[in-house]
Amino acid sequence: MEIAQDKNIKGSGTKRLFNNPILEKLSRSHFSIPLSILAIISTYLAYLALTYFNIELANFLTLFFIGFFSWTLGEYLIHRFVFHMDDDKRWKRWITYTFHGIHHDYPKDKDRIVMPPAGAILISSIIFGAFWLVIKEYAFAFVPGFLIGYLLYAFIHYAIHAYQPPKNFLRWLWIYHSIHHYKHPDKYFGVSSPIWDFVFNTIPKKK
Repeated sequence: MEIAQDKNIKGSGTKRLFNNPILEKLSRSHFSIPLSILAIISTYLAYLALTYFNIELANFLTLFFIGFFSWTLGEYLIHRFVFHMDDDKRWKRWITYTFHGIHHDYPKDKDRIVMPPAGAILISSIIFGAFWLVIKEYAFAFVPGFLIGYLLYAFIHYAIHAYQPPKNFLRWLWIYHSIHHYKHPDKYFGVSSPIWDFVFNTIPKKK
C-alpha cells in the first residue's frame, strides 16, 4: 500500500497520508462518526446478551465492567507495543507511522485523532470474534464494556488535542498526555488511565 511522500497540505496542520484519494478520504473522519457507530454496535450486542442469550443482569454487568476495565490494559499494550514498537523493519515503519506516527507529527489534525469508521468496524469485528472464540455468548456482554472503554478513551483523546486544558481536576490528563507527545514519547502510554504506566513503570524519572 503506497504512502504519500511528504506532501504537506500547507496551513492546515495536516498531511496527505495516501496518494490514492479514496484511501486518503477513508483515513480521515470527524470523531463523532466512528464513536456513534461503535456506540450502536455496543448497544446492539448488549441487547442480544440480555434478550437472545438471556444473560442475567448481574452477570451482564459483571462482564461489562470487566470488559470496560480490560480496555485500559488494551489501550496501554496497543499504544506501547504496536504504535511505538521498534521500527527496524519497513513493514513496522509503515504500521507505526500510518496508525500513529502521523498523529505525533500532526497532533492537532482533528480528522486523525480517532480511528476512522472503516478501521473501527474492522477492528471491533476482530475483537468480537477473538472473544467469541474464548468465551462464546458471554462476548455479547464483555465486548460492549470493552468498546465503551474505547469510546471513553477516544473522547478523552480527542478533547485533549482539540481543546484547551480545563481549569479543573481533569487538567492533569492534558498535561499527562502532552508529556508523552512533546517530551517523553517512550513514557506515559496511558491516555484515559495512568494505572498501567505505574504497574509497568513507564513513567519518567523525576530529576
